[in-house]
Amino acid sequence: MANDSSSSNREKEVAARASLRFVRDGQIVGLGSGSTAAYVVRFLGERVRAGLKIRGIPTSVYTKELATSLGIPLTTLEEFQEIDVTIDGADEVDPQLNLIKGGGGALLREKIIASATRQEVIIGDSGKMVPMLGKCPLPVEIIPFAQPLLAKRIAALGATLGLRQDTSGKPFVTDEGHHILDCQFGQISDPPGLARQLEAMPGVVEHGLFIAMASVVLIAKGDQVQEFRRP
Repeated sequence: MANDSSSSNREKEVAARASLRFVRDGQIVGLGSGSTAAYVVRFLGERVRAGLKIRGIPTSVYTKELATSLGIPLTTLEEFQEIDVTIDGADEVDPQLNLIKGGGGALLREKIIASATRQEVIIGDSGKMVPMLGKCPLPVEIIPFAQPLLAKRIAALGATLGLRQDTSGKPFVTDEGHHILDCQFGQISDPPGLARQLEAMPGVVEHGLFIAMASVVLIAKGDQVQEFRRP
């Protein structure tokens, strides 16, 4: 198991390094969240110290703290509503480059940043590419007040779900103060259709289905990187 983890981390690092070619001097760069995106932030920190001039917009409090510690200059959506490129990870990627994201809990800010980005670059290890989304749970960010109602309504769509908890066993709270229901649908045959059903439920703040948002996906397998582009 340790070897699998070490090989996965190595692939994340390889994909992260490959993604840096999409970042150019003077750009506004969206900084993703999660273990894969953390490699990108670290490598960008190295480039900034070597003279690269960028400004980053982080997708989570954790990424903001990491970027600050590495000396990456940061800005906000208040200053810039158009982002040149964002580099982020994903939990799953299907052949149409639809994604499941949100395993780390930052899906709301990640989707907002993705929606403001000209070029969304998604990176991952070889285990992230799947023939059909749904092997991992789909995170749905919800308002706590609506939790019992939404749990019932999402279960009625055929999902088995659980409330995400933090390490102390209390409900996990997102950076925006919401809860997350992790919903296991099994294979999702119609991701856009499911996205619309979830969006129609009052109290759902956001969900982890990223439909037609990725411009480029870089998947590392060993030391090689495969590039996929959305038509």
